[in-house]
Amino acid sequence: MTDFEGTIRKMRVEQAEPIRYRLPIGDTLVELTPLLGRPLTLVYSGNIFCVECGRKTRKSFSQGHCFPCLRRLASCDTCIVRPELCHYALGTCREPDWAEMHCMQPHVVYLANSSGLKVGITRRSQIPTRWIDQGAVQALPLYEVSNRLHSGLIEVALKSAVNDKTDWRRMLRGGQPELDLSVERDRVLAAAGDQLTTCIAGLENDSVKVLGDAQEMRFCYPVLRDPEKIKALNFDKQGRIEGVLEGIRGQYLILDCGVLNIRKFSGYELSVSLP
Repeated sequence: MTDFEGTIRKMRVEQAEPIRYRLPIGDTLVELTPLLGRPLTLVYSGNIFCVECGRKTRKSFSQGHCFPCLRRLASCDTCIVRPELCHYALGTCREPDWAEMHCMQPHVVYLANSSGLKVGITRRSQIPTRWIDQGAVQALPLYEVSNRLHSGLIEVALKSAVNDKTDWRRMLRGGQPELDLSVERDRVLAAAGDQLTTCIAGLENDSVKVLGDAQEMRFCYPVLRDPEKIKALNFDKQGRIEGVLEGIRGQYLILDCGVLNIRKFSGYELSVSLP
């Protein structure tokens, strides 16, 4: 019996065939991909510790934060979910130094095939991690801009022609049809039309780089069997989860008893046993 104990964080990912996954638990990085087909037991101690300040908290907010950090941190502000609302330029950012490192950096607008075709944005430095975290099987960059706000504005213009959400249940079921992302790119850009042209023309002092020669990336996940039914496992409702690890995709463990969103439970104190 091998045991690991400590608070968990989102899984670390690395592009490989298949994707390499490691679970941070306490001071240990547990290699997960080799555990496919083996039984796992995960036991929640009842303790949650903020991933930012480390204080014990009764409830987790925004993927592992205590309430004071939720209110204080720029990484928990509304503009993180809606980048077109970035207010750094207005001088009202909660943490200007953090924004310089994260928001005022080159961002990429992309198309991905996760639960189907979607548009999204990410920091250039987060490629391909962002796509893997979303469970995408294909991804293609469209534009590069100098900051998060401008990428968000382009995304809004493109949302008139393509979805910007991932259906996590459909993503986990797998079997997404392969798409010709070059063809989809041309279709989406044409459909966004005047709205996209007006948006890009309005991005003053930013040279929007069209990534017309970008290469599509493809991802293979360590999955033995796609789940037929999706049952979400939740440590707030059950303190002990036991099952055979049948796959990993996005930030989800796929067990024979259900699926567990690891990122959702960042900061939860667990013990993980491998018989």
